[in-house]
Amino acid sequence: MRYTQYFVPTVKETPADAEVVSHKLMLRAGMVRKVAAGIYNYLPLGLRSIRKVENIVREEMNRAGAIEILMPMVTPAELWQESRRWEQYGKELLRLKDRKDNEFCLGPTHEEVVTDIVRREVRSYRQMPLNLYQIQTKFRDEIRPRFGLMRGREFIMKDAYSFDVDEAGADAAYEKMYQAYRRIFARCGLKFRAVEADTGSIGGNWSHEFMVLADSGEDAIVSCSSCDYAANVEKAESRLVESAEHADPRPVEKVHTPGKKSIQEVSEYLGMPMTHTVKMLVCMADNVPVGVLLRGDHDLNEIKLKKVIGCDELEMASDEQIAKATGAPVGYLGPQGAAIRIIADLTISSMRNVVVGANETDYHLRNVNPGRDFIVTEFADIRNVAHGDGCPRCSEGALEMWRGIEVGHVFKLGMKYSKALNATFLDQDGKEQTVFMGCYGIGIGRTVAACIEQNHDDNGIIFPLPIAPFHCIVSAVNPKDVAVSSAAEDIYARLQAAGVEVLYDDRDERPGVKFKDADLIGIPLRLVVGAKNLVEGKVELKQRSGGDMELLSIDESVSRVSAMVKEALTL
Repeated sequence: MRYTQYFVPTVKETPADAEVVSHKLMLRAGMVRKVAAGIYNYLPLGLRSIRKVENIVREEMNRAGAIEILMPMVTPAELWQESRRWEQYGKELLRLKDRKDNEFCLGPTHEEVVTDIVRREVRSYRQMPLNLYQIQTKFRDEIRPRFGLMRGREFIMKDAYSFDVDEAGADAAYEKMYQAYRRIFARCGLKFRAVEADTGSIGGNWSHEFMVLADSGEDAIVSCSSCDYAANVEKAESRLVESAEHADPRPVEKVHTPGKKSIQEVSEYLGMPMTHTVKMLVCMADNVPVGVLLRGDHDLNEIKLKKVIGCDELEMASDEQIAKATGAPVGYLGPQGAAIRIIADLTISSMRNVVVGANETDYHLRNVNPGRDFIVTEFADIRNVAHGDGCPRCSEGALEMWRGIEVGHVFKLGMKYSKALNATFLDQDGKEQTVFMGCYGIGIGRTVAACIEQNHDDNGIIFPLPIAPFHCIVSAVNPKDVAVSSAAEDIYARLQAAGVEVLYDDRDERPGVKFKDADLIGIPLRLVVGAKNLVEGKVELKQRSGGDMELLSIDESVSRVSAMVKEALTL
Protein backbone atom coordinates (compact mmCIF):
# COMPACT_ATOMS: atom_id res chain seq x y z
CA MET A 1 0.00 0.00 0.00
CA ARG A 2 1.32 3.44 -0.95
CA TYR A 3 1.16 6.05 1.81
CA THR A 4 -0.04 8.71 -0.63
CA GLN A 5 -3.02 6.53 -1.54
CA TYR A 6 -3.84 5.38 2.00
CA PHE A 7 -5.73 6.99 4.88
CA VAL A 8 -3.44 7.58 7.88
CA PRO A 9 -4.65 10.73 9.68
CA THR A 10 -1.88 11.03 12.29
CA VAL A 11 -1.81 13.99 14.68
CA LYS A 12 1.08 15.50 16.64
CA GLU A 13 -0.75 16.59 19.77
CA THR A 14 -2.31 14.26 22.34
CA PRO A 15 -6.11 14.69 22.42
CA ALA A 16 -7.30 16.26 25.66
CA ASP A 17 -9.87 13.55 26.47
CA ALA A 18 -7.41 10.64 26.14
CA GLU A 19 -6.31 9.22 29.51
CA VAL A 20 -4.32 6.01 28.99
CA VAL A 21 -1.42 5.33 26.64
CA SER A 22 -3.33 3.10 24.23
CA HIS A 23 -6.13 5.65 23.84
CA LYS A 24 -3.67 8.49 23.22
CA LEU A 25 -1.59 6.57 20.72
CA MET A 26 -4.50 5.02 18.82
CA LEU A 27 -5.94 8.51 18.32
CA ARG A 28 -2.58 10.05 17.39
CA ALA A 29 -1.73 7.18 15.04
CA GLY A 30 -5.05 7.56 13.22
CA MET A 31 -6.29 4.11 14.22
CA VAL A 32 -9.63 5.13 15.77
CA ARG A 33 -11.89 8.15 16.07
CA LYS A 34 -14.60 8.75 18.66
CA VAL A 35 -18.23 8.87 17.53
CA ALA A 36 -19.88 9.05 20.99
CA ALA A 37 -18.96 8.10 24.55
CA GLY A 38 -17.49 4.59 24.37
CA ILE A 39 -18.24 4.22 20.63
CA TYR A 40 -15.52 4.43 17.98
CA ASN A 41 -14.89 4.35 14.25
CA TYR A 42 -12.12 1.91 13.34
CA LEU A 43 -9.92 3.58 10.73
CA PRO A 44 -7.75 1.57 8.29
CA LEU A 45 -4.68 1.00 10.50
CA GLY A 46 -6.78 0.11 13.53
CA LEU A 47 -9.03 -2.19 11.54
CA ARG A 48 -6.04 -4.04 10.06
CA SER A 49 -4.74 -4.87 13.54
CA ILE A 50 -8.19 -5.87 14.74
CA ARG A 51 -8.65 -8.16 11.73
CA LYS A 52 -5.31 -9.80 12.44
CA VAL A 53 -6.34 -10.61 16.00
CA GLU A 54 -9.65 -11.93 14.63
CA ASN A 55 -7.82 -14.16 12.16
CA ILE A 56 -5.57 -15.62 14.86
CA VAL A 57 -8.59 -16.23 17.07
CA ARG A 58 -10.55 -17.81 14.22
CA GLU A 59 -7.68 -20.13 13.29
CA GLU A 60 -7.22 -21.34 16.88
CA MET A 61 -10.94 -21.76 17.48
CA ASN A 62 -11.23 -23.82 14.33
CA ARG A 63 -8.16 -25.84 15.30
CA ALA A 64 -9.77 -26.59 18.67
CA GLY A 65 -12.91 -27.90 16.96
CA ALA A 66 -15.21 -24.93 17.52
CA ILE A 67 -17.68 -24.04 14.75
CA GLU A 68 -18.34 -20.45 13.70
CA ILE A 69 -21.86 -19.02 13.62
CA LEU A 70 -23.27 -15.49 13.79
CA MET A 71 -26.02 -14.47 16.20
CA PRO A 72 -27.99 -11.20 16.17
CA MET A 73 -26.89 -8.22 18.21
CA VAL A 74 -30.55 -7.38 19.00
CA THR A 75 -32.10 -10.10 21.18
CA PRO A 76 -35.63 -10.53 22.56
CA ALA A 77 -36.42 -9.89 26.20
CA GLU A 78 -38.14 -13.27 26.56
CA LEU A 79 -34.86 -15.17 26.47
CA TRP A 80 -33.32 -12.94 29.14
CA GLN A 81 -36.45 -13.24 31.26
CA GLU A 82 -36.20 -17.04 31.08
CA SER A 83 -32.66 -16.92 32.46
CA ARG A 84 -33.73 -14.29 35.03
CA ARG A 85 -31.03 -11.90 33.83
CA TRP A 86 -33.40 -9.28 32.38
CA GLU A 87 -33.39 -7.50 35.73
CA GLN A 88 -30.27 -9.02 37.29
CA TYR A 89 -27.93 -7.70 34.61
CA GLY A 90 -28.69 -4.13 35.60
CA LYS A 91 -28.41 -0.89 33.67
CA GLU A 92 -25.53 -2.10 31.48
CA LEU A 93 -28.18 -3.99 29.52
CA LEU A 94 -29.48 -1.49 26.97
CA ARG A 95 -33.19 -2.21 26.60
CA LEU A 96 -35.39 -1.01 23.73
CA LYS A 97 -38.82 -1.55 22.15
CA ASP A 98 -39.80 -2.03 18.53
CA ARG A 99 -42.80 -0.38 16.82
CA LYS A 100 -45.06 -3.15 18.14
CA ASP A 101 -43.95 -2.43 21.70
CA ASN A 102 -42.03 -5.72 21.97
CA GLU A 103 -39.02 -5.53 24.29
CA PHE A 104 -35.47 -6.25 23.11
CA CYS A 105 -31.92 -5.55 24.23
CA LEU A 106 -28.55 -5.02 22.58
CA GLY A 107 -26.61 -8.17 23.41
CA PRO A 108 -23.72 -7.73 25.84
CA THR A 109 -23.15 -11.50 25.69
CA HIS A 110 -25.03 -14.39 24.10
CA GLU A 111 -25.53 -17.25 26.58
CA GLU A 112 -29.31 -17.08 26.25
CA VAL A 113 -29.38 -16.91 22.46
CA VAL A 114 -26.94 -19.76 21.88
CA THR A 115 -28.67 -21.95 24.48
CA ASP A 116 -31.92 -21.34 22.64
CA ILE A 117 -30.29 -22.60 19.43
CA VAL A 118 -29.11 -25.78 21.14
CA ARG A 119 -32.39 -26.54 22.92
CA ARG A 120 -34.20 -26.31 19.57
CA GLU A 121 -31.71 -28.28 17.48
CA VAL A 122 -29.83 -30.74 19.72
CA ARG A 123 -31.90 -33.79 20.67
CA SER A 124 -29.42 -36.59 21.27
CA TYR A 125 -26.16 -37.23 23.08
CA ARG A 126 -24.76 -38.14 19.65
CA GLN A 127 -24.84 -34.43 18.65
CA MET A 128 -22.37 -33.51 21.38
CA PRO A 129 -19.76 -32.38 22.23
CA LEU A 130 -20.53 -29.14 20.43
CA ASN A 131 -18.74 -25.79 20.54
CA LEU A 132 -20.23 -22.77 18.73
CA TYR A 133 -18.48 -19.40 18.45
CA GLN A 134 -18.90 -16.02 16.82
CA ILE A 135 -16.90 -12.81 16.34
CA GLN A 136 -19.42 -10.04 16.66
CA THR A 137 -20.23 -6.58 18.00
CA LYS A 138 -21.46 -6.32 21.60
CA PHE A 139 -22.92 -3.42 23.57
CA ARG A 140 -22.73 -2.78 27.31
CA ASP A 141 -24.04 0.53 28.57
CA GLU A 142 -21.10 1.34 30.85
CA ILE A 143 -21.87 4.14 33.29
CA ARG A 144 -18.42 5.66 32.70
CA PRO A 145 -16.94 4.51 29.39
CA ARG A 146 -13.29 5.50 29.31
CA PHE A 147 -9.81 4.60 28.11
CA GLY A 148 -10.76 4.24 24.46
CA LEU A 149 -11.11 0.60 23.39
CA MET A 150 -10.13 -0.56 26.88
CA ARG A 151 -13.58 0.15 28.31
CA GLY A 152 -15.99 1.10 25.57
CA ARG A 153 -19.72 0.54 25.26
CA GLU A 154 -19.69 -0.95 21.77
CA PHE A 155 -16.90 -3.46 21.14
CA ILE A 156 -15.93 -6.51 19.08
CA MET A 157 -15.85 -9.80 20.96
CA LYS A 158 -15.24 -13.44 20.22
CA ASP A 159 -17.59 -15.54 22.32
CA ALA A 160 -17.69 -19.33 22.25
CA TYR A 161 -20.05 -21.75 24.02
CA SER A 162 -19.48 -25.45 24.63
CA PHE A 163 -22.21 -28.07 25.17
CA ASP A 164 -21.50 -31.50 26.66
CA VAL A 165 -23.36 -34.51 28.01
CA ASP A 166 -21.65 -34.56 31.41
CA GLU A 167 -19.22 -32.74 33.67
CA ALA A 168 -16.22 -34.72 32.43
CA GLY A 169 -16.97 -33.62 28.89
CA ALA A 170 -17.40 -30.02 30.03
CA ASP A 171 -14.03 -30.18 31.80
CA ALA A 172 -12.37 -31.47 28.63
CA ALA A 173 -13.97 -28.65 26.59
CA TYR A 174 -12.77 -26.09 29.14
CA GLU A 175 -9.20 -27.40 28.99
CA LYS A 176 -9.26 -27.35 25.18
CA MET A 177 -10.36 -23.69 25.18
CA TYR A 178 -7.84 -22.82 27.92
CA GLN A 179 -5.00 -24.16 25.78
CA ALA A 180 -6.38 -22.47 22.65
CA TYR A 181 -6.36 -19.15 24.50
CA ARG A 182 -2.74 -19.63 25.51
CA ARG A 183 -1.85 -20.18 21.84
CA ILE A 184 -3.87 -17.14 20.75
CA PHE A 185 -2.16 -14.66 23.03
CA ALA A 186 1.27 -16.20 22.42
CA ARG A 187 0.70 -15.83 18.67
CA CYS A 188 -0.28 -12.19 19.20
CA GLY A 189 3.19 -11.63 20.68
CA LEU A 190 1.91 -10.68 24.14
CA LYS A 191 3.28 -11.25 27.63
CA PHE A 192 0.35 -12.61 29.62
CA ARG A 193 -0.78 -14.71 32.57
CA ALA A 194 -3.75 -17.04 32.86
CA VAL A 195 -5.16 -16.45 36.35
CA GLU A 196 -7.89 -17.99 38.47
CA ALA A 197 -10.77 -15.53 38.64
CA ASP A 198 -14.21 -14.76 40.02
CA THR A 199 -17.10 -15.74 37.73
CA GLY A 200 -18.93 -12.41 38.15
CA SER A 201 -22.27 -11.79 36.40
CA ILE A 202 -21.72 -14.62 33.89
CA GLY A 203 -21.91 -17.22 36.66
CA GLY A 204 -20.63 -20.78 36.85
CA ASN A 205 -18.29 -22.47 39.26
CA TRP A 206 -14.81 -21.96 37.78
CA SER A 207 -13.06 -19.47 35.53
CA HIS A 208 -9.72 -18.14 34.35
CA GLU A 209 -8.90 -14.65 33.12
CA PHE A 210 -6.16 -14.05 30.58
CA MET A 211 -4.24 -10.95 31.59
CA VAL A 212 -1.82 -8.95 29.47
CA LEU A 213 0.88 -7.70 31.84
CA ALA A 214 1.16 -3.91 31.82
CA ASP A 215 1.92 -1.27 34.47
CA SER A 216 -1.25 0.56 33.48
CA GLY A 217 -3.46 -2.49 34.02
CA GLU A 218 -6.72 -1.99 35.93
CA ASP A 219 -6.53 -5.41 37.59
CA ALA A 220 -4.17 -6.59 40.32
CA ILE A 221 -2.98 -10.16 39.86
CA VAL A 222 -0.63 -12.44 41.72
CA SER A 223 1.59 -15.29 40.63
CA CYS A 224 3.90 -17.72 42.40
CA SER A 225 7.66 -17.34 42.15
CA SER A 226 8.11 -21.13 41.97
CA CYS A 227 5.04 -22.79 40.42
CA ASP A 228 2.32 -22.04 37.84
CA TYR A 229 -0.22 -20.66 40.34
CA ALA A 230 -1.68 -17.29 39.32
CA ALA A 231 -4.94 -15.58 40.25
CA ASN A 232 -6.81 -12.31 40.12
CA VAL A 233 -6.51 -10.57 43.50
CA GLU A 234 -10.29 -10.96 43.84
CA LYS A 235 -9.79 -14.73 43.86
CA ALA A 236 -6.21 -15.15 45.09
CA GLU A 237 -5.41 -17.29 48.12
CA SER A 238 -2.26 -17.59 50.20
CA ARG A 239 -0.66 -20.28 52.32
CA LEU A 240 -1.94 -20.07 55.88
CA VAL A 241 0.89 -19.67 58.38
CA GLU A 242 0.26 -20.41 62.03
CA SER A 243 1.13 -17.50 64.31
CA ALA A 244 3.59 -18.40 67.05
CA GLU A 245 3.98 -15.00 68.73
CA HIS A 246 2.96 -14.90 72.40
CA ALA A 247 1.28 -18.29 72.24
CA ASP A 248 0.26 -18.28 75.93
CA PRO A 249 -2.83 -16.11 76.58
CA ARG A 250 -2.21 -13.14 78.87
CA PRO A 251 -4.63 -11.12 80.98
CA VAL A 252 -6.56 -8.48 79.09
CA GLU A 253 -5.24 -4.96 79.66
CA LYS A 254 -7.15 -1.76 78.93
CA VAL A 255 -4.90 1.01 77.55
CA HIS A 256 -5.52 4.70 76.94
CA THR A 257 -5.08 5.64 73.25
CA PRO A 258 -6.26 9.26 73.05
CA GLY A 259 -7.32 10.26 69.54
CA LYS A 260 -5.72 7.16 68.00
CA LYS A 261 -8.32 5.70 65.66
CA SER A 262 -6.42 4.12 62.77
CA ILE A 263 -4.50 0.87 63.07
CA GLN A 264 -1.28 2.62 62.10
CA GLU A 265 -1.77 5.31 64.76
CA VAL A 266 -2.52 2.73 67.45
CA SER A 267 0.40 0.46 66.56
CA GLU A 268 2.86 3.39 66.53
CA TYR A 269 1.48 4.76 69.80
CA LEU A 270 1.76 1.39 71.55
CA GLY A 271 5.10 0.54 69.93
CA MET A 272 4.03 -2.74 68.35
CA PRO A 273 3.74 -3.97 64.74
CA MET A 274 0.42 -3.84 62.92
CA THR A 275 0.63 -7.63 62.60
CA HIS A 276 -0.24 -7.82 66.33
CA THR A 277 -3.45 -5.85 65.91
CA VAL A 278 -6.95 -6.82 64.78
CA LYS A 279 -9.32 -4.35 63.18
CA MET A 280 -13.09 -4.68 63.14
CA LEU A 281 -15.15 -3.44 60.22
CA VAL A 282 -18.93 -3.41 59.84
CA CYS A 283 -20.54 -4.16 56.48
CA MET A 284 -24.18 -4.06 55.45
CA ALA A 285 -25.06 -7.33 53.71
CA ASP A 286 -28.50 -6.95 52.11
CA ASN A 287 -29.03 -4.22 54.75
CA VAL A 288 -28.08 -6.55 57.64
CA PRO A 289 -24.98 -5.55 59.70
CA VAL A 290 -22.08 -8.03 59.75
CA GLY A 291 -18.86 -7.62 61.72
CA VAL A 292 -15.58 -8.40 59.92
CA LEU A 293 -12.23 -9.07 61.60
CA LEU A 294 -8.89 -8.67 59.82
CA ARG A 295 -5.28 -8.51 60.91
CA GLY A 296 -4.28 -4.87 61.13
CA ASP A 297 -2.08 -4.87 58.04
CA HIS A 298 -4.55 -6.77 55.84
CA ASP A 299 -7.24 -5.42 53.50
CA LEU A 300 -10.77 -6.75 53.06
CA ASN A 301 -11.66 -8.55 49.84
CA GLU A 302 -15.32 -7.65 49.38
CA ILE A 303 -15.92 -10.21 46.63
CA LYS A 304 -14.69 -13.05 48.86
CA LEU A 305 -16.79 -11.77 51.76
CA LYS A 306 -19.87 -11.46 49.58
CA LYS A 307 -19.53 -15.12 48.56
CA VAL A 308 -19.06 -16.23 52.17
CA ILE A 309 -22.16 -14.36 53.30
CA GLY A 310 -24.17 -15.28 50.21
CA CYS A 311 -25.69 -11.81 49.84
CA ASP A 312 -26.68 -9.84 46.74
CA GLU A 313 -25.58 -6.39 47.95
CA LEU A 314 -22.61 -5.54 50.17
CA GLU A 315 -21.36 -2.13 51.26
CA MET A 316 -19.43 -0.62 54.13
CA ALA A 317 -21.65 0.58 56.97
CA SER A 318 -22.00 4.29 57.66
CA ASP A 319 -21.03 5.76 61.04
CA GLU A 320 -24.71 5.85 61.99
CA GLN A 321 -25.23 2.22 61.00
CA ILE A 322 -22.12 1.17 62.96
CA ALA A 323 -23.31 2.97 66.08
CA LYS A 324 -26.77 1.41 65.79
CA ALA A 325 -25.40 -2.12 65.25
CA THR A 326 -22.64 -2.10 67.88
CA GLY A 327 -23.21 0.84 70.20
CA ALA A 328 -19.50 1.60 69.85
CA PRO A 329 -17.72 4.67 68.46
CA VAL A 330 -16.01 4.47 65.07
CA GLY A 331 -12.25 3.99 65.43
CA TYR A 332 -12.53 2.04 68.69
CA LEU A 333 -14.59 -0.98 67.60
CA GLY A 334 -13.83 -4.36 69.10
CA PRO A 335 -15.45 -7.80 68.71
CA GLN A 336 -15.96 -8.53 72.41
CA GLY A 337 -19.62 -8.69 73.35
CA ALA A 338 -20.77 -8.12 69.78
CA ALA A 339 -24.46 -8.82 69.15
CA ILE A 340 -24.03 -9.22 65.39
CA ARG A 341 -22.63 -11.95 63.19
CA ILE A 342 -18.81 -11.92 63.22
CA ILE A 343 -16.79 -13.26 60.29
CA ALA A 344 -13.03 -13.38 60.83
CA ASP A 345 -10.26 -13.96 58.33
CA LEU A 346 -8.45 -17.29 58.67
CA THR A 347 -5.32 -15.57 59.97
CA ILE A 348 -7.21 -14.45 63.09
CA SER A 349 -7.75 -18.04 64.25
CA SER A 350 -4.11 -18.52 65.30
CA MET A 351 -3.42 -15.01 66.64
CA ARG A 352 -2.84 -14.52 70.35
CA ASN A 353 -2.66 -11.53 72.67
CA VAL A 354 -3.70 -8.99 70.06
CA VAL A 355 -4.75 -5.36 70.31
CA VAL A 356 -8.38 -4.49 69.48
CA GLY A 357 -10.71 -1.58 70.04
CA ALA A 358 -12.26 -1.37 73.52
CA ASN A 359 -15.68 -0.19 72.24
CA GLU A 360 -14.98 2.99 74.17
CA THR A 361 -13.67 6.32 72.92
CA ASP A 362 -9.89 6.72 73.37
CA TYR A 363 -9.31 3.15 74.59
CA HIS A 364 -8.01 -0.14 73.20
CA LEU A 365 -7.44 -3.56 74.74
CA ARG A 366 -4.20 -5.56 74.81
CA ASN A 367 -3.89 -9.35 75.06
CA VAL A 368 -7.27 -10.15 73.56
CA ASN A 369 -7.68 -13.73 72.35
CA PRO A 370 -10.30 -15.31 70.04
CA GLY A 371 -12.45 -17.89 71.79
CA ARG A 372 -11.63 -16.64 75.26
CA ASP A 373 -12.52 -12.95 74.89
CA PHE A 374 -14.84 -12.90 71.87
CA ILE A 375 -16.81 -15.32 69.73
CA VAL A 376 -16.35 -15.65 65.97
CA THR A 377 -19.36 -16.89 64.03
CA GLU A 378 -17.23 -18.11 61.12
CA PHE A 379 -13.60 -18.12 59.96
CA ALA A 380 -13.06 -17.69 56.20
CA ASP A 381 -10.58 -16.41 53.64
CA ILE A 382 -11.81 -12.83 53.23
CA ARG A 383 -8.64 -10.78 52.74
CA ASN A 384 -6.56 -9.59 49.84
CA VAL A 385 -3.27 -11.42 49.54
CA ALA A 386 -0.08 -9.36 49.74
CA HIS A 387 3.31 -9.45 48.07
CA GLY A 388 5.50 -12.06 49.73
CA ASP A 389 2.65 -14.23 51.07
CA GLY A 390 3.22 -17.96 50.74
CA CYS A 391 1.85 -19.71 47.68
CA PRO A 392 -1.25 -21.84 48.42
CA ARG A 393 -0.24 -24.48 45.83
CA CYS A 394 3.40 -25.16 46.69
CA SER A 395 5.53 -25.00 49.83
CA GLU A 396 8.47 -23.02 48.39
CA GLY A 397 7.00 -20.16 46.41
CA ALA A 398 6.06 -16.63 47.42
CA LEU A 399 3.40 -14.49 45.75
CA GLU A 400 4.41 -11.67 43.44
CA MET A 401 2.11 -8.79 42.48
CA TRP A 402 1.48 -7.63 38.92
CA ARG A 403 -0.83 -5.29 37.06
CA GLY A 404 -2.84 -6.80 34.24
CA ILE A 405 -5.40 -6.01 31.55
CA GLU A 406 -8.09 -8.63 31.06
CA VAL A 407 -8.34 -9.64 27.41
CA GLY A 408 -9.98 -13.06 27.71
CA HIS A 409 -12.11 -15.06 30.14
CA VAL A 410 -13.11 -18.73 30.18
CA PHE A 411 -15.94 -20.08 32.37
CA LYS A 412 -17.27 -23.44 33.47
CA LEU A 413 -20.97 -22.66 33.49
CA GLY A 414 -22.30 -26.07 34.45
CA MET A 415 -26.07 -26.10 34.06
CA LYS A 416 -26.87 -22.49 35.00
CA TYR A 417 -28.32 -21.54 31.60
CA SER A 418 -29.30 -24.97 30.30
CA LYS A 419 -31.52 -25.54 33.35
CA ALA A 420 -33.08 -22.09 33.15
CA LEU A 421 -33.86 -22.47 29.44
CA ASN A 422 -34.57 -26.21 29.60
CA ALA A 423 -31.83 -27.29 27.19
CA THR A 424 -31.97 -31.07 27.42
CA PHE A 425 -31.04 -34.16 25.40
CA LEU A 426 -31.74 -37.89 25.42
CA ASP A 427 -28.90 -40.02 26.76
CA GLN A 428 -27.91 -43.55 25.68
CA ASP A 429 -30.78 -44.98 27.72
CA GLY A 430 -33.34 -42.60 26.20
CA LYS A 431 -33.57 -40.56 29.42
CA GLU A 432 -33.80 -36.78 29.34
CA GLN A 433 -30.69 -35.04 30.76
CA THR A 434 -29.60 -31.43 31.12
CA VAL A 435 -26.73 -30.10 28.99
CA PHE A 436 -23.44 -29.01 30.61
CA MET A 437 -22.07 -25.71 29.32
CA GLY A 438 -18.97 -23.54 29.21
CA CYS A 439 -18.40 -20.08 27.73
CA TYR A 440 -15.25 -18.37 26.50
CA GLY A 441 -14.76 -14.71 25.55
CA ILE A 442 -12.01 -12.56 24.04
CA GLY A 443 -12.15 -8.79 23.61
CA ILE A 444 -10.73 -8.24 20.12
CA GLY A 445 -10.26 -4.46 20.18
CA ARG A 446 -9.28 -4.63 23.83
CA THR A 447 -6.49 -7.05 22.91
CA VAL A 448 -5.08 -4.51 20.44
CA ALA A 449 -5.32 -1.74 23.05
CA ALA A 450 -3.69 -3.95 25.72
CA CYS A 451 -0.90 -4.75 23.28
CA ILE A 452 -0.19 -1.03 22.93
CA GLU A 453 -0.27 -0.56 26.72
CA GLN A 454 2.42 -3.25 26.95
CA ASN A 455 4.44 -2.20 23.88
CA HIS A 456 5.20 1.48 23.44
CA ASP A 457 7.80 4.16 24.09
CA ASP A 458 7.94 7.95 24.02
CA ASN A 459 7.82 7.94 20.22
CA GLY A 460 4.74 5.78 19.77
CA ILE A 461 3.51 2.22 19.39
CA ILE A 462 5.79 -0.82 19.14
CA PHE A 463 3.60 -3.50 17.59
CA PRO A 464 4.51 -7.19 17.80
CA LEU A 465 4.85 -8.27 14.20
CA PRO A 466 1.88 -10.73 14.13
CA ILE A 467 -0.74 -8.04 14.80
CA ALA A 468 0.94 -4.95 13.36
CA PRO A 469 -1.14 -3.21 10.66
CA PHE A 470 1.82 -3.72 8.27
CA HIS A 471 4.95 -5.81 8.69
CA CYS A 472 7.33 -3.33 7.14
CA ILE A 473 7.45 0.30 6.06
CA VAL A 474 9.68 1.33 3.19
CA SER A 475 10.68 4.98 3.54
CA ALA A 476 12.00 6.67 0.42
CA VAL A 477 14.19 9.65 1.36
CA ASN A 478 13.50 12.20 -1.41
CA PRO A 479 11.37 10.05 -3.73
CA LYS A 480 11.91 12.65 -6.50
CA ASP A 481 15.41 11.21 -6.87
CA VAL A 482 15.06 8.68 -9.68
CA ALA A 483 17.58 6.23 -8.18
CA VAL A 484 15.90 6.36 -4.77
CA SER A 485 12.41 5.98 -6.24
CA SER A 486 13.50 3.10 -8.47
CA ALA A 487 15.17 1.18 -5.62
CA ALA A 488 12.25 1.76 -3.25
CA GLU A 489 9.75 0.59 -5.88
CA ASP A 490 11.85 -2.53 -6.47
CA ILE A 491 12.00 -3.38 -2.76
CA TYR A 492 8.30 -2.68 -2.36
CA ALA A 493 7.36 -5.01 -5.21
CA ARG A 494 9.71 -7.81 -4.13
CA LEU A 495 8.53 -7.75 -0.51
CA GLN A 496 4.91 -7.89 -1.61
CA ALA A 497 5.70 -10.84 -3.86
CA ALA A 498 7.29 -12.57 -0.84
CA GLY A 499 4.06 -12.17 1.17
CA VAL A 500 5.25 -9.27 3.31
CA GLU A 501 2.65 -6.59 4.07
CA VAL A 502 4.33 -3.30 3.16
CA LEU A 503 3.44 0.35 3.58
CA TYR A 504 5.47 2.32 1.06
CA ASP A 505 6.03 5.87 2.28
CA ASP A 506 6.26 7.63 -1.07
CA ARG A 507 5.32 11.04 0.33
CA ASP A 508 7.32 14.13 -0.60
CA GLU A 509 8.05 14.90 3.05
CA ARG A 510 11.19 15.58 5.06
CA PRO A 511 12.88 12.40 6.43
CA GLY A 512 12.20 13.46 10.02
CA VAL A 513 8.46 13.63 9.38
CA LYS A 514 8.47 10.19 7.79
CA PHE A 515 10.50 8.63 10.60
CA LYS A 516 8.30 10.16 13.30
CA ASP A 517 5.15 8.84 11.63
CA ALA A 518 6.73 5.39 11.22
CA ASP A 519 7.61 5.30 14.93
CA LEU A 520 4.18 6.59 15.94
CA ILE A 521 2.18 3.94 14.06
CA GLY A 522 4.53 1.24 15.31
CA ILE A 523 5.31 -0.80 12.20
CA PRO A 524 7.92 -3.38 13.33
CA LEU A 525 10.43 -3.16 10.47
CA ARG A 526 11.62 -0.08 8.58
CA LEU A 527 13.71 0.00 5.42
CA VAL A 528 15.12 3.44 4.59
CA VAL A 529 16.14 4.04 0.99
CA GLY A 530 18.42 7.07 0.61
CA ALA A 531 20.76 8.38 -2.06
CA LYS A 532 23.85 8.34 0.19
CA ASN A 533 23.68 4.61 0.99
CA LEU A 534 22.50 3.66 -2.49
CA VAL A 535 25.86 4.77 -3.85
CA GLU A 536 27.20 1.64 -2.14
CA GLY A 537 24.11 -0.39 -3.04
CA LYS A 538 22.87 -0.38 0.56
CA VAL A 539 19.65 0.42 2.45
CA GLU A 540 19.03 0.76 6.19
CA LEU A 541 17.09 -1.81 8.21
CA LYS A 542 15.80 -0.71 11.62
CA GLN A 543 13.60 -2.67 14.01
CA ARG A 544 10.99 -0.60 15.87
CA SER A 545 11.57 -2.61 19.05
CA GLY A 546 15.18 -1.46 19.24
CA GLY A 547 18.58 -2.66 18.18
CA ASP A 548 21.26 -1.27 15.94
CA MET A 549 20.63 -0.04 12.44
CA GLU A 550 21.94 -2.42 9.77
CA LEU A 551 23.22 -1.57 6.31
CA LEU A 552 22.23 -4.27 3.83
CA SER A 553 22.20 -4.76 0.10
CA ILE A 554 18.81 -4.64 -1.56
CA ASP A 555 18.84 -8.42 -2.00
CA GLU A 556 19.84 -8.92 1.64
CA SER A 557 17.19 -6.52 2.90
CA VAL A 558 14.41 -8.32 1.04
CA SER A 559 15.51 -11.78 2.18
CA ARG A 560 16.15 -10.62 5.74
CA VAL A 561 12.77 -8.93 6.16
CA SER A 562 10.97 -11.87 4.53
CA ALA A 563 12.69 -14.32 6.88
CA MET A 564 11.90 -12.23 9.97
CA VAL A 565 8.23 -12.01 9.01
CA LYS A 566 8.02 -15.73 8.28
CA GLU A 567 9.65 -16.61 11.61
CA ALA A 568 7.37 -14.29 13.61
CA LEU A 569 4.23 -15.69 11.99
CA THR A 570 5.22 -19.33 12.49
CA LEU A 571 4.02 -20.65 15.84
